Amino acid sequence: MIEERAKKIKLLILDVDGVLTDSRIIYDNFGDEIKCFNVYDGFGMTLLYRAGIKSVIITAKKTNIVRRRAKDMAVAKVYSGYKKLEIYEKVIKKFKVRDEDVCFMGDDFIDLPVLKRAGLSVAPPEAIEEVKNSCHYITKKSGGKGAVREVIEIILKSQGLWDKVINEYKK
Repeated sequence: MIEERAKKIKLLILDVDGVLTDSRIIYDNFGDEIKCFNVYDGFGMTLLYRAGIKSVIITAKKTNIVRRRAKDMAVAKVYSGYKKLEIYEKVIKKFKVRDEDVCFMGDDFIDLPVLKRAGLSVAPPEAIEEVKNSCHYITKKSGGKGAVREVIEIILKSQGLWDKVINEYKK
């Protein structure tokens, strides 16, 4: 059951393209990359942070846009590189967590090795079939359109933290 896995999560690790974005990369007239991020995902990351659960981004590409968005969302660390499993190994040591303490969300071949290790592996519905077949949960929301927030809500609710982090907003 997804909630049982979510109860154990101490660290959320996210891919970017196809997870925090809708997979599109837009270039402006100057050749600069533009990405669109979802405000619901961003606020979900804030709620996760307020609940005391850390987050990390592992992305294949190095971009200032991702670092900027990560800062806005209180992400603990951003790692870049194509060898995501090697980076994952460093992350779990740095944050002193085990595989079962980690939720990883990815959508493409490059994410498969980490998805197979994480205690809770998640993909958006647009992910490739091999990824979806390897995951514990497929979100109802699309990548870049609230999928990350959906997972965060599952984690926080399963850990009994949801009401605590949203109560101040309900006053």
